[in-house]
Amino acid sequence: MLIRDLFNQKKRTLSFEVFPPVREGNLESLFATIAELEELKPDFISVTYGAGGGTRDKTIEIASRVKNEIRSEALAHLTCVASSRDDIARILEDMKAQNIENILALRGDPPRGEERFVRPEGGFGFANELVEFIKAHGAFSIGVAGYPEGHPEAPSVEDDLKNLKRKVDAGADFIVTQLFFHNDDFYRFRDRVMAMKIRVPVIPGIFPILNYRQILRITELCGSKIPPALGERLCRLQDKPGEVEKYGIEYAQDQAWDLVRNEVCGLHICTMNRSRAARTIVRELAL
Repeated sequence: MLIRDLFNQKKRTLSFEVFPPVREGNLESLFATIAELEELKPDFISVTYGAGGGTRDKTIEIASRVKNEIRSEALAHLTCVASSRDDIARILEDMKAQNIENILALRGDPPRGEERFVRPEGGFGFANELVEFIKAHGAFSIGVAGYPEGHPEAPSVEDDLKNLKRKVDAGADFIVTQLFFHNDDFYRFRDRVMAMKIRVPVIPGIFPILNYRQILRITELCGSKIPPALGERLCRLQDKPGEVEKYGIEYAQDQAWDLVRNEVCGLHICTMNRSRAARTIVRELAL
């Protein structure tokens, strides 16, 4: 099913994000996690795409198994990194052959060791160009990323919103946001999106904190901020991993409850290839 059609059928979608494991032998462990997530009846499973396109084949393999073996809907990430137009065209044909109908189109982060993104030779430099290309090469439902606190490379929030509108105008059907830890950032973003006359669903991305040092690295990379009270609590607990995880899940659960009360059109939970946090949030909120 095309994800864009879900929004006409449901008040709120539920989805989970997984990533291709780096180590070859961990694929079956990932599918054990996906089986646990499937018990929660998600509307789709999102599969990320490694920096530099390094996990491209695994992304398609995982998305294909989710779609064709598990019989759930898959959202395969696709970036502009290290790919020419011909490369992207071949990937799209492969996705069609694997019955993958939904793509999250991203510019992508610079490859490891490089400080800034450089347009690949014969490729795309911006996500809106990728969206337009995908739109012309198949009947896919296309999602794009949104940044409640602004993209770290954008000169301003206004410039970032203009970029988002270009992506939607190019053919995107829905927006999945970057992680955030202050819901007011999301609500302001949603209001600004509406003011820009962007008329597609905006799904908030929820990131349950499971590891103190990991979340410091992730927020540094993506530019999201940790609110002072949350940061202070995590700092106090940093030498107690079990307590960090327990509090991180509780915090994400409170976020999710507030978002549901404020009528979001979906919840997209990043799992880090572990099911416990997602299971706790979904069951406690009876989603």
